[in-house]
Amino acid sequence: MEQYKKVIELVHSSKDIIFDVSLRRDVRKKGNSDYVTAVDTAVSKYLKNGLKKLYPDIEFMSEEEECESLGKNRWILDPIDGTTNLVFDFRLSSVSLGLLLNGEIVFGVVYNPFTEETFSAERGKGAFLNGKRIFVHNRVLSDSLIEFGFGARLKSGMEKTFKTAQEIFTDCLDIRHICSSALSVCYIAAGRSDGFLEKQLKPWDYAAASLILTEAGGIISDWEGKALQFDESTAVLAGTRNSYDYLLKKVSSIGER
Repeated sequence: MEQYKKVIELVHSSKDIIFDVSLRRDVRKKGNSDYVTAVDTAVSKYLKNGLKKLYPDIEFMSEEEECESLGKNRWILDPIDGTTNLVFDFRLSSVSLGLLLNGEIVFGVVYNPFTEETFSAERGKGAFLNGKRIFVHNRVLSDSLIEFGFGARLKSGMEKTFKTAQEIFTDCLDIRHICSSALSVCYIAAGRSDGFLEKQLKPWDYAAASLILTEAGGIISDWEGKALQFDESTAVLAGTRNSYDYLLKKVSSIGER
């Protein structure tokens, strides 16, 4: 993790931008239930410039600035994962930054400035929360919390998803919906929850957190159990071994209904 220490420090230094009230009030809608603030664009620009100084040869991909060419080596950034939460001062938002080298994520950091929690991982070296090693908790399903990302932008055709959510709610301890996919996946890595699924996410939503989870002993894939790709939108399923196996069977039923 030492080689990425400056990257983590750079991410931390974006806190002043995130807490700038004037930027947070500068809000516009990108689409149905989808906001962007001046914070999103300012953090994206700030981190892009900082990363270019540290790693001038690595491309940059952000929710606010997609790559023209999707090479095998690039930073993948969501400057604010949970923008709607930020707009409503819900305090569950994060900066999510992953490094893709030769087609695989080798480093990831997810930072919640409101709680001062930093989840991080380097491939093959474990997952950490504020510098302390973390692991998933492989609870039985009846004792598990399952996080649903319902996708506010995809309200049409949600009947099948809500039906599946109802069935999962019956089988597990309880369900959650915090509207920050990066934090949702990291919470599994830290043992705070046990499973997560969302029907459509972009690479910047899951790139960093995917490595943090697998390094903590969890599993993440698309809804068919295939390895995640980092160049297009996909459905995402994550969890501990017990929860993942159960959820994979459940999501397959959504397409059958």
